[in-house]
Amino acid sequence: MSVAVVAGPVANKPRNGGNAWVPYAYVSGLRRLGFDAFLLEQLDTSTCIDARGAPARFRDSTNLAYFAEVARCLGEPGHSVVICGRDAWGVSPETVPDVLAEADLLFNISGHLTGWLRDLPGRSAYIDLDPGYTQFWNTAGVVHGSRLDGHDVYFTVGQNVGQSECAIPTCGLEWRPALPPSTVEEPPEALGDPGRFTTVGSWRGSFGRIEAGGTTYGLKAHEFRRFAGLPRDVPGVIFEVALDIDPADHKDRRALEENGWRLIDPLAVAGEPAAYRHYIRNSWAEFSAAQGIYVETKSGWFSDRSVRYLASGKPVLVQDTGFGRTLPVGEGLLAFRTLDEAAAGVREIERDYDGHAKAARALAEEYFDSDRILGRMLEEVGVSP
Repeated sequence: MSVAVVAGPVANKPRNGGNAWVPYAYVSGLRRLGFDAFLLEQLDTSTCIDARGAPARFRDSTNLAYFAEVARCLGEPGHSVVICGRDAWGVSPETVPDVLAEADLLFNISGHLTGWLRDLPGRSAYIDLDPGYTQFWNTAGVVHGSRLDGHDVYFTVGQNVGQSECAIPTCGLEWRPALPPSTVEEPPEALGDPGRFTTVGSWRGSFGRIEAGGTTYGLKAHEFRRFAGLPRDVPGVIFEVALDIDPADHKDRRALEENGWRLIDPLAVAGEPAAYRHYIRNSWAEFSAAQGIYVETKSGWFSDRSVRYLASGKPVLVQDTGFGRTLPVGEGLLAFRTLDEAAAGVREIERDYDGHAKAARALAEEYFDSDRILGRMLEEVGVSP
């Protein structure tokens, strides 16, 4: 049996249930295809904190406690490893190089695994989840090239990277489009609260604005403000966001709430993977703006979060990043560029909810099934189970 390692952050982002699904989608998908697949995470000792946010030892940290909880929740405790300095959880520290040396394949999400350990597997693929940030930073030297260098194949969720209409530089690499994979074997959940559009997200995200070629690319906050008045345009519809927003952005919070947005604590409804999945499955549909850089570069970025809505049979109405070049838009998945288009999309989903819900599930099965996506990626990397 071939061995695969997926490197990605979970302990580095404690209490982020949506993020945890990303690397585990690759792990579970690879295992379905016949690999002996592991999640391997690197954690720096300086990032270890306790429940109050104070510095902590690795073994006493909230980071490790969350990692172990997620591994149990997703059914992969025996195939989940986190290394921190000279310590490790999941295997003994001295066997970590052996696990990697036995691996036929490394899927390196966002270049998470660095240093000499990264070079041990037989083949390696970089998976870019942040098109634009990855390439602009590399071009500017903000992120050292070693995070990108040395991989055999480069994948990106930016479906248009490398195309003439996309403003993102390629850094001299061949970026291959790869949609976020999902296992869609479970039947769709029963109907959630009628008329309740939801999403989960961060107001500003982890990254700042990007300046490149005389253009400044924005954040999700800059895009979301353009659609703040949507609840007033479509009365009777609930717009709810499990939003991570800093107290310093109190003016934005107040503006959203005054326009009719319902803001809830993401830790309460999406802090763990099971809670995140439950929140999506009990929603009616998704509505979300995108990061400005994804929109303005016409990157073709598509969210793994939206994939989970589609797989749950929930219609998705999201801001257009150019993904219509790859995905069919209009039934189950709707895109908008303006406030009027967003309102029209809401009304269209209201008009034929059952039809859009069925189309959402069908789209997930056809375009996001992990067997298809990972099968194609494995062919391009040159590794088989």
